[in-house]
Amino acid sequence: MKKSTLSIDKHFIVGDIDKRIYGSFIEHLGRAVYEGIYQPESPFADEQGMRSDVIGLIQKLNVPIVRYPGGNFVSGYHWEDGVGPKNERPEKIDLAWNVIETNQFGLNEFMDWAKKADTSAMMAVNLGTRGIEDAKNIVEYCNLKGGSYYSELRKKHGYEQPHDIKLWCLGNEMDGPWQMGHKTAKEYGRLAAETGRIMKMVDPSIELVACGSSGLNMDTFGAWEDTVLSECYDQADYLSLHQYYGNQDNNTPEFLANTVAMDRFITAVISICDAVKAKKRKTKSIHLSFDEWNVWYHSNEQDKKLERWCKVPHQLEDIYNFEDALLVAGMMITMLRHADRVKVACLAQLVNVIAPIMTSDTGAWMQTIFYPFALISNYGRGTVLNTVVKAPTYESKHGDAPYLDSVCVMNEEEETLTIFALNKDLEDSMEVSCDLRQFKDYEVKEHIMLTHSDLKAINTEEQPDNVAPVHVKTTKVIDGNLQVVLNSKSFHVIKLGK
Repeated sequence: MKKSTLSIDKHFIVGDIDKRIYGSFIEHLGRAVYEGIYQPESPFADEQGMRSDVIGLIQKLNVPIVRYPGGNFVSGYHWEDGVGPKNERPEKIDLAWNVIETNQFGLNEFMDWAKKADTSAMMAVNLGTRGIEDAKNIVEYCNLKGGSYYSELRKKHGYEQPHDIKLWCLGNEMDGPWQMGHKTAKEYGRLAAETGRIMKMVDPSIELVACGSSGLNMDTFGAWEDTVLSECYDQADYLSLHQYYGNQDNNTPEFLANTVAMDRFITAVISICDAVKAKKRKTKSIHLSFDEWNVWYHSNEQDKKLERWCKVPHQLEDIYNFEDALLVAGMMITMLRHADRVKVACLAQLVNVIAPIMTSDTGAWMQTIFYPFALISNYGRGTVLNTVVKAPTYESKHGDAPYLDSVCVMNEEEETLTIFALNKDLEDSMEVSCDLRQFKDYEVKEHIMLTHSDLKAINTEEQPDNVAPVHVKTTKVIDGNLQVVLNSKSFHVIKLGK
């Protein structure tokens, strides 16, 4: 059995957790909106056509913010098409995903849904095929009380009070050649700066996310961030990161080692942000918005066969297995270890499309990745402690990968300490010890474990609990020291308190 130690000090902190790190994402893509969160003909639909069974599962995830309406979709989006009387809304082709968008669900419906799901909006503006004027107009429509053309138009549409959306994305993945209106870093940086300046003239209280690289593997990574921030540093509050991982080679140790690459990605972007800060002699720091992250590869081959210009296809519908859940846990632990700078993050996406929740005409159920997200979202509120992990490692293409990923979260108000721990060893259990003498009289209140004998095990509508957490009753603190055995290939939540 391998042995590892966690070293923490209640005075050595990384930073406070911004609850928006537990955000998600709904794009007009596949069945995320239609048949996902909105399906008027469903027996589960409420009076507005929102699926109440899906809302119930989303509330269990405790998602404080949801990015909308894209994604690649937003780079060709006319937000005006999705407001006003539904019988007057046009059906348009969506070049991002080669489908027909009916616009029966739009901005106001999303805001209504967000209230029901106990979440708030992270809205994106189209900087692909549109620009400054349209961004100004949508902020006016959403956030001004009245007295102007677009604020009065909102009232005419039945929304007397402003939506008061505080967080806005300045486009999406503008470094990507696949993006409608793809731009060079210089072109995008200038547009983001001027768009952001005008948006904040309309509402000075909003925060803005500038587009970083679409992934660590982009040829322009690094140079893109430097150029963009050099142009729009004063207007931007956050810089975005996007990253998806897959196990196409069916090499689970390498797959789980992607947390090393993710950590390197975050560290590199922080360094670039701070370099621009120094170069421009600024006092403001740019924080990070990891607003697209997940496992995505299962549906790639199936999606190549989709018919063009259809409506609501089964698109990007990855069926997640147990090893995917392990990596999702590791990715979340990695982001928490940078909680001082990663303030916003969005699991992409929320329903049906590379999502923790799936729907059919007869119900909704939780995929394997639902559980690590829900556990960390609900238990991971407070302050991240600098968690020093001393654990055995194994070789990977990203360098030495620790068998143990872990982070500790202290909640002073509730007088609790929560340990998140992922044992990536596929064969052996691991004994982990942690000196807790600083946390006098703390004992184990809960120990939850997610594990399964089969790495490829999945959840289905018929067997929704095939991969699900269990409670461990034997874990204890003895003489101020926590000693716990973590099963091979398992994720753990250990909550301690007085």
